Amino acid sequence: MPEQTRRQPSPLRMRLRLLALSFAATFSCVASPVFIFASDPVEFSRADAAAAYAAAAVLVKEHTPRHAGTPGARHAAEWILRRAVASGLQARLDVFRAPAPGGEWDFANVVGEIPCADGPGAPWLVFLSHFDTYPNAGPGFEGANDGASTTGLLLSLAVTVRRAGPPRFNVAFIWTDGEEARYAYGPADGFQGSKRAAAEFKRLGRKVRAAVNLDMLGDRDLHIELPANATPSLNDLVMRAAARAGLADSVSIGRNAVYDDYSAFLSAGWPATDLIDFSFGPSNRWWHVPDDTLDKISPESLFTAGRISAAVFNLLDER
Repeated sequence: MPEQTRRQPSPLRMRLRLLALSFAATFSCVASPVFIFASDPVEFSRADAAAAYAAAAVLVKEHTPRHAGTPGARHAAEWILRRAVASGLQARLDVFRAPAPGGEWDFANVVGEIPCADGPGAPWLVFLSHFDTYPNAGPGFEGANDGASTTGLLLSLAVTVRRAGPPRFNVAFIWTDGEEARYAYGPADGFQGSKRAAAEFKRLGRKVRAAVNLDMLGDRDLHIELPANATPSLNDLVMRAAARAGLADSVSIGRNAVYDDYSAFLSAGWPATDLIDFSFGPSNRWWHVPDDTLDKISPESLFTAGRISAAVFNLLDER
């Protein structure tokens, strides 16, 4: 991904930063107060959307198939890791074994972090997307929308957050392996990556302010429907964020329960929701079939999804 230049802050923002520095000098007992005014709002541009689409295209063309537990998935994870490091994230592979059909398999999440000044004990904002492909779709399945589109979107979102400056909270971007079930979702089939990510946050004693999953957001006919079983207050925040971005018509709260990578964080007791368009093609007929190809996704839809995601981040990180 090309190096992004940081936009110059406005004169008003510079005065606010000087005021924050003065406040910090006077009241040294306040922990890292300079960071209260340190970051600009995150803005997702058309160039960011084009970069998201280009990343999705590389994932499709060079890392397909990438079914969980296969060398293809591991190669895809290593490619995502390189892109995350290049974007300035503190990033690593989290390689683990987990129960799966027929025994245990090897999986690899990619975890990228932007720490805040107050250390890992401060609350975390978590954004997730899976990169693996559904294994039973047949020959030629690309997973362009279901997996690749939001992998690219998350890479671009990470760039925009880094570009804006130090956040108030810690931020994690997690590309999950093993979201797709091989046979049927159950304790040992599907969501292995997100279960691992949530368990690691619990193990480390981290506090999650919100977990937001991105899935199937490249659809040319994009409409995001938030799950009825997600955290109501977080669903309401997403609706406010969309309205703030001028995209209220692109999001609604659905009547159906949806189980996706956000579910592991929800089960752990943290606020979580899923930005998903689970109506892919007429009667959802392009989902989990070889028709899920690059021509079915668009930079324009990723631009819409990116602007909403950035607005969600800004509301969660608001001063």
